[in-house]
Amino acid sequence: MAVSLTRPLAPEPYAMLPHVASFDLVSEDVRHGEPLPDSVQAPPGGNASPQLSWSGFPAQTRSFLVNVFDPDAPGASGFWHWVLVDVPVTTTSLAHGVGTPEGNRLPPGAFHVRGDHGLAGYEGAGPPHGDRPHRYYIAVHALDVERLGVTVGAMPGAVSLAAVRHTLARGVLMGTAQR
Repeated sequence: MAVSLTRPLAPEPYAMLPHVASFDLVSEDVRHGEPLPDSVQAPPGGNASPQLSWSGFPAQTRSFLVNVFDPDAPGASGFWHWVLVDVPVTTTSLAHGVGTPEGNRLPPGAFHVRGDHGLAGYEGAGPPHGDRPHRYYIAVHALDVERLGVTVGAMPGAVSLAAVRHTLARGVLMGTAQR
C-alpha cells in the first residue's frame, strides 16, 4: 500500500520564532516566491548554493548565520539543506556555489554543519517525486555575537536554537521546487 504524501501545509518557520527586524536579502539565482532554478536544485540539477547578498542589517551585528530550510519535507521536523555558521560581519555576500562540502570558498572563520542529508555543505532542493511544491526558506540571520559557540559537529536544530537568543534581524527569501 502506498503512503499518501497529502498533508497540511507546514507553517512558515520564522513566523513561529520571536519577532525580529528584517533586512534586505537578494539573490541573482533565487526570486522570492518563484520556482528555484535547476542550478540550485539537487542532482540532476547543479546542486550549487545560491548567490546571496544582504544589506540594511543592524549596526550591532557581529556575525551572520545562513541557512536553507524546507518545512514541507515529509516528517515532523522539515529538512535542513544548508547551515553556515560564524560568517564574519564584513561579509555581505556569498558567491554562487560557495557551499561545497570542502568549505574552501567560505569566508575566513565560517564553517558548515551537517545538514539533514548527512554531509557538511549545501544540498539542493530535492522534494519527493509527485509531492506538492515545497518551499525553501533561505535566511541570513544577523547575530549579536562574533561566534555562535557551536562546533562543526552540531546538529542544524541545535544551531537554530542557539541562534534564536542572538538574532537581531533576519533577511529571508523563499523559493519553491516540485518534481
